[in-house]
Amino acid sequence: MDLRLRGRTVMVTGASSGVGLATVRHLVEEGARVVACARDLERLERATGDIDGVEPGQLHLVSCDVTDRDQVERMVSEAVEVMGGIDGLVCNAGRSLMAPLSETTDEQVREEIELKIFGAWNVIRAALPALAASDAASVVVINAILAKQPETRLAVTSAARASLLNLTKTLSVELAAEGVRVNSVCLGLIDTGQWRRRFEAAGTELGYEQWSARIAAERGISLGRFGAADEVAFPIVSLLSPRSSYTTGISLDIGGGVARHV
Repeated sequence: MDLRLRGRTVMVTGASSGVGLATVRHLVEEGARVVACARDLERLERATGDIDGVEPGQLHLVSCDVTDRDQVERMVSEAVEVMGGIDGLVCNAGRSLMAPLSETTDEQVREEIELKIFGAWNVIRAALPALAASDAASVVVINAILAKQPETRLAVTSAARASLLNLTKTLSVELAAEGVRVNSVCLGLIDTGQWRRRFEAAGTELGYEQWSARIAAERGISLGRFGAADEVAFPIVSLLSPRSSYTTGISLDIGGGVARHV
């Protein structure tokens, strides 16, 4: 199916690894022009260096801390100047803070809230004039099922993600008058660098596949495994498509059939 993204410009934050990088790959395959953003430009260049079929001028890389409003505004201005406009956003910057209350500092709480909220708010606010000028503007905010089903040891991240989910829903109503669709994609357990690092820190004798399958079973995931970044990139790109023109304000859960959290 042609998603009608060829020639349209999409900005993706958190693009140097995991879901963000997989989304960039899918967009390039669809013929979209992509502005890929990450804090570490060298890492971003390495990560995107082997993407096949990139045409001249199709992929523009930018270093930016999305919690810094000035940096974000410069990034958006540069994107509009280089690409001629912005038709879509994927707000993907994020991480998880796994710690109990007794081991969580006030500074960590502030950092989590700042990254989750301002990481989307700054980019959407700066890009709104360009989005409003598009005839098929779409914003996809990457979130987590954690926003709806909190877990132990993830209290701060759960609260920040719940706030982001509410913000996204509210913006979908507010920005509809501008012709901008806003949707959330809430992810379950996805095989990314964060989980690989947790596996290494666990000191288990199990292999990664066994270890992750055990966690999936404990969480009641129907498919019995972690998801892959490529598996969630397609639904994200689909929401950016003009073919999804009547879809806004939704929260799409992609978690392999999550039944419960523990």
